[in-house]
Amino acid sequence: MSKFETFAGLHVPGDPLILYNIWDVGSALAVIAAGAKALATGSHPVADANGWPDGQQVPIDFAFANARRIVDAAELPLTVDFEGAYSADPAQGAENVAKLKQTGAVGCNFEDQVIGGEGLHPLDLQSRRIAAIRGSVGDDFYINARTDLFLKTQTFDDVLIEKVIERGKAFADAGASGFFVPRLADPRQIERVVREVPLPLNVIAFPGAPDKKIWAQAGVARISHGPFPHRALMAKLTEMASEAIN
Repeated sequence: MSKFETFAGLHVPGDPLILYNIWDVGSALAVIAAGAKALATGSHPVADANGWPDGQQVPIDFAFANARRIVDAAELPLTVDFEGAYSADPAQGAENVAKLKQTGAVGCNFEDQVIGGEGLHPLDLQSRRIAAIRGSVGDDFYINARTDLFLKTQTFDDVLIEKVIERGKAFADAGASGFFVPRLADPRQIERVVREVPLPLNVIAFPGAPDKKIWAQAGVARISHGPFPHRALMAKLTEMASEAIN
């Protein structure tokens, strides 16, 4: 079984894949030692750990090199948070993701917000971007299509869920492998998305979020941790350094 097949097979509704997001080889080896089944970078921790802001400010060549170093150091499948593929143009974004696949990564997150701008890309454009990526990488690459609708509002009502579902269905039609909705948390809303969108659902654990068992019961297939592990580790490092210095 290939790494891609192993990774895709870990997305089981009701028994979610837990991804404790990493940023380099050292953090990868740490989560492997903890029993991880797969690896996932987070764009924010990669940026923070290396002195850049988030939002595609990490140079793309560094992102490729970082992914390749993790792949070379670890046997587990790796998916990379590739933000908006470093281009709003479907063809250029697809070319960039094809280069990411060449590092040995088995998948990526691909988001629909306008990086460096406002709002989300129009649904038809985002669907064309996903379709172009699928055409560029073939079937053996996990495109985790992300919508940032929940990050752009404080009104988490049924109207928002309808927009989420509309995007999820369109992303599935365009060739996405999974559907990522950061900050979606309510089990009732999760159940509806799982029921109506034909893709494994990914949510993100955050301080104050429901217990993961509740999300599992609602049908979630993947739970990420985003920037929170790195932030917690850096806070602990600051605390330890303060105790040593002062």
